[in-house]
Amino acid sequence: MKRHAAELLTRDPERFFHHDRVFLNNPVVMQGMGLAPLVVLATSGQNALMLAVAVALLLTPSRMLACLLSRLFPLREEHPANAELEKKLLPRSILYSGSAAVVYLAAYPILNQLFGVSLLVLGIYLPMLVVEPLLTYRFGRVQETMKKAVSKGIRITVGYSLLLLLLGCVREWLSAGTVFGHVLSRPVLPMASMPAGGFIVLGVLCAVWRTLAGKYKNYLTSEARGLMAVYRQKEGEPEDE
Repeated sequence: MKRHAAELLTRDPERFFHHDRVFLNNPVVMQGMGLAPLVVLATSGQNALMLAVAVALLLTPSRMLACLLSRLFPLREEHPANAELEKKLLPRSILYSGSAAVVYLAAYPILNQLFGVSLLVLGIYLPMLVVEPLLTYRFGRVQETMKKAVSKGIRITVGYSLLLLLLGCVREWLSAGTVFGHVLSRPVLPMASMPAGGFIVLGVLCAVWRTLAGKYKNYLTSEARGLMAVYRQKEGEPEDE
């Protein structure tokens, strides 16, 4: 761990963990976003892969486009007054959803080329990604820079895709005894292929995920404090009590 990371972690650990959208602050596990595609469609590794590719093609490009277009109705402050929000909430929401729709129109031919008729399994939930909170979350209260839009979009994409693939493979194994069509065992829980089973499996995965994330946060915090103590000793500074 580098010194600047250790300093930030000891000074403001929540801010440090907030930027990790893959594991420590996964948007699904920690905030409950994007649940519908997960519990309804991620019933197999193949379905999860199609959704992951769709999210990869949509999320970051749509955030970039929305970042450019939202400058037509900019928020002047990081925490704007309610009066300013009321004036700009509707046009900004239209811009964000509209930009996602434009990117979807460009992404669909690519998805169709990759997966063909298999894409029909996703049904209405594929175009519904246009209004998914993962894409539009906090659009009315934050004016993102292009760098932040790209960085945050990529991190959220990786975190969401990781959970999609994990959940899809686990549900396929439980319900059919296969993973990406390869037979591994007999079916253990056929109900896992249903939305109700999806909620159960996702709940268990989230519980395990949050437990491991909590332990890793404690480990990182302890390591950062130890490193800062070493740095202070080398520089002859007194340690914090």
